[in-house]
Amino acid sequence: MTRYKITVEYDGTDLIGWQENRQGPSVQSILRDAVEKFCGARPDIVAAGRTDAGVHAIAMVAHFDLDEQKNPETVMRAMNFYLSDSPVSVLSCDIVPDDFHARFSCVRRNYRYVVLNRGARPVLEKNRVWWVPRKLNMSAMRCAAEKLVGHHDFTSFRASECQAKSPIKTLDSCTIKRSGEYIIFEFSARSFLHHQVRNMVGTLVEIGLGKPYDIDEIFAAKNRSAAGPTAPASGLFFVSADYATDDCGEHK
Repeated sequence: MTRYKITVEYDGTDLIGWQENRQGPSVQSILRDAVEKFCGARPDIVAAGRTDAGVHAIAMVAHFDLDEQKNPETVMRAMNFYLSDSPVSVLSCDIVPDDFHARFSCVRRNYRYVVLNRGARPVLEKNRVWWVPRKLNMSAMRCAAEKLVGHHDFTSFRASECQAKSPIKTLDSCTIKRSGEYIIFEFSARSFLHHQVRNMVGTLVEIGLGKPYDIDEIFAAKNRSAAGPTAPASGLFFVSADYATDDCGEHK
């Protein structure tokens, strides 16, 4: 048995998310189909994060096992041959130790959310941003974002269908910067609750529009209705997954 680590990018616009089910095309099912077509096996493919419908990935990490060892470059090229008509592409493939786990070995997950803050609606980037036509107050959003960082009960930023055992998470960082007409939110943490990033962005944007949301009060309420709306999936990107090093160096 050989374990492979792959890094994948995908456009989630027309996908139901990472997880395979019977409701439509998923990233997992598309990847499994590609593996099956080139070697006849249909392994379980485990990702660092389970993105929702409409969410994109710049560098999602995943792993799977094959009975027969194959050259990683061959695996990558073969998968991409069968992925050529899909919104998914394998960027890299490596053989890793059996104890490497894309989800459980991950020590930090990094997300980006992109807002297009201009009067004209987007055409070319319609499914890559959240269009907010009214001017946003950067200072107000940054002040609020600082309060999100740290160890908190994020119940108010948690989707009702979230299956996490605890709402308590540690947000390592939250930065906001403007680049021309774009406002870019960056979040890093070991793990996130379902819709946590989108709910935090929705709340920060409301604050940027002058709405009287107070982060301390939102935390204290421990109620989803206390926070702002859920930002659209279109602006969210899984950027990267970080892994710890050991005596042999970084898992590759």
